[in-house]
Amino acid sequence: MKKAPLITSLSALASASLISASAGAAGFQINEHSATGLGRAFAGDAVIGDNASVLSRNAAAMTLFKRDAISMGLTYVRPDSTVKDAKYHSAQVNIDGKFKPFSKPKLEITGVDISPTVTDVDDVDGIGKQAVVPNIYYIHRLSDNWYLGLSAYSNFGTDIEFEPDYAAAVFGGTTKVTSMNAGISLAYKMNDHLSFGGGLDVIYGIGTLYRDIGMNLCANENVPFVGSECLNIEGNALSVEASGVGVGANIGMMYEVNDNNRFGLSYKYSPEIQAQGDIHYVGQTFDNLYLALPDIAEFSGYHRVLPEVALHYSVQWISWSKFDSLKADDVALKEFQWQDSYHYSLGATWYATDNWALRTGYMFDKTPVDRLASISIPDSNRQWLSAGATYHWSANTSIDFGMTYLIGEDVAITEYLEEHVAVPRIEATTRSDALLFAMQFSHSF
Repeated sequence: MKKAPLITSLSALASASLISASAGAAGFQINEHSATGLGRAFAGDAVIGDNASVLSRNAAAMTLFKRDAISMGLTYVRPDSTVKDAKYHSAQVNIDGKFKPFSKPKLEITGVDISPTVTDVDDVDGIGKQAVVPNIYYIHRLSDNWYLGLSAYSNFGTDIEFEPDYAAAVFGGTTKVTSMNAGISLAYKMNDHLSFGGGLDVIYGIGTLYRDIGMNLCANENVPFVGSECLNIEGNALSVEASGVGVGANIGMMYEVNDNNRFGLSYKYSPEIQAQGDIHYVGQTFDNLYLALPDIAEFSGYHRVLPEVALHYSVQWISWSKFDSLKADDVALKEFQWQDSYHYSLGATWYATDNWALRTGYMFDKTPVDRLASISIPDSNRQWLSAGATYHWSANTSIDFGMTYLIGEDVAITEYLEEHVAVPRIEATTRSDALLFAMQFSHSF
């Protein structure tokens, strides 16, 4: 049978989908599920259904397909993340003492004082790593009313890495989250207007976190091995290599007013990932790391206002308030206290000829970061400017191209290791822009 290789290809790509990127969307959400969607800033993606990638947004839209369909693609993410004008406030330990070098050498400490020091930190860029994010989708028409879908893509990921000699290493280090979403979905066409869909998502995540911490130790000339100079003492504060699996779910509906107007609504439930591996924090070892992923709700509309022109739009809500902290067992490794966020996008498609369709779009993407900002996940409100095209190779085969220029904002932040503790802390200005390019191959049979 012809369909067996398709399912095999889907399983093979699932492992390749374990990609970490400097997330294109706010927080560490990945929106880049198709080249088609990228070219219109994902406006209308939960209801347009121009290829099988609609599975990533709304399972109910599978009922738009009259035949089996497959779609696969790659998105190249080139981030430009910077940290500039940074000042690192650290602790300096000053020791007063006397050394008695007689038959029983003895160091007598007469006083210890802790004072803050301020270091100007060199500007850094290129901390966000480039990545290629793959995806694949397959829709099988079971009957006139029932449809089956298989998908593999990523909803979340980030890869921020500072050089090991970064002066404020306790705030820099490595922050890497990698995920893969493998899903199976069903859709039912109730009548000519209303369709429903839903499915299960298996989410596999890998986390890598690393932070070092240091302090200056100073003493008077009577203390040996230190003398009148200061020593910088460094050690590991956090080291995590962990992975885990969670099961999520999605539901959706689509209402078709007629062939030229339709609406879609979908909801994705994301689980809390319980990861296990090597987890070390300030000399302690833990068994489990908990990463709460946000739920996602989306409403989309599509209107073909002229034979050659369609307008479409989406509003997406993301429950980032679930991501309040990163915990190892019952210990909070890092507080985030993010807030729920959203994005809205507007787009247009011009069906220029039988072979070519051109599209464009704009998105405003609201950051979830509230008062606890971090240089390890530089984030801000973002503007998306997108354009793309589809070339219909034949009646059954098409190739899509999409690109986006993602514009961030300068954000002045003050980050503490512990809230209400003055040192260590860093004051800096962060910014994260990006260029995204994508290509998609789609075929119906």
